Amino acid sequence: MIEALALPFMRRALEAGLLVGAVASYLGVFVVQRGLGFFGDGLAHAAFGGVALGILLGAEPLWVAIPFTLAAALMIVWVRDRTALKYDTAIGVSFAVSMALGIIFLSLRQEYSRDALTYLFGSILAVTPADLWITRALAAASLCMLPLWGRWAYATVDPELARADRLPTRRDDYILAAAIAITVVIAVKVVGMVLVAAFLVIPPAAARLLTRRFATMTLLSVVIGAISVLAGLILSYQCDLPSGPTIILVQAAFFAAGVTFRR
Repeated sequence: MIEALALPFMRRALEAGLLVGAVASYLGVFVVQRGLGFFGDGLAHAAFGGVALGILLGAEPLWVAIPFTLAAALMIVWVRDRTALKYDTAIGVSFAVSMALGIIFLSLRQEYSRDALTYLFGSILAVTPADLWITRALAAASLCMLPLWGRWAYATVDPELARADRLPTRRDDYILAAAIAITVVIAVKVVGMVLVAAFLVIPPAAARLLTRRFATMTLLSVVIGAISVLAGLILSYQCDLPSGPTIILVQAAFFAAGVTFRR
């Protein structure tokens, strides 16, 4: 593995994977504790519509997918706030509509571009310098949101009490949804739509099994997310396996350990 790190594309893959794994695992704590495991999967499929639209327009799919997925995430929260529907129903509607639009956009192109397959299944080893800079910007933005962790955690543990204390829970829900949406789109470029939801669910779920403290859970989730990327890349290199699925299987091993040694 040491000699592999001499290759520029391996260094880019490792850095991008570590950053995406850490950020997604950090936000995933709120996803898991709020019972929104389907949220990341729904947004990943919403990103498919944005990617397909970018391909149709001949633009960079990532730049089109970010506002497209962001709009879908904010719409889900808005529908949840303005109607009696629950999150899973709003997510299901967004999921279906985005997939339908994506298929239509690709059919208008009359060919299935290689870019579509890249975003669908992921290609962490194909991360470009531009992708890496975008990932670094995501990590920097996540650091800027760290002061919001306390309010998000409070509203996650006891939303009614948080509203009684006049915390801006509704505004924070939109900010959190936007952060998750942007993270999902960038993670899609690294691990693909099929696997991106795992980054938001498996590391925090494993951490939740190992601790009851929210702060410890957050830190442990980030550590698991980062370690799984490193271990997954090493295993994929040594065993000549696809990198993205191998990373997810390493995360699953952490989850299995959490089930075994749960507190």
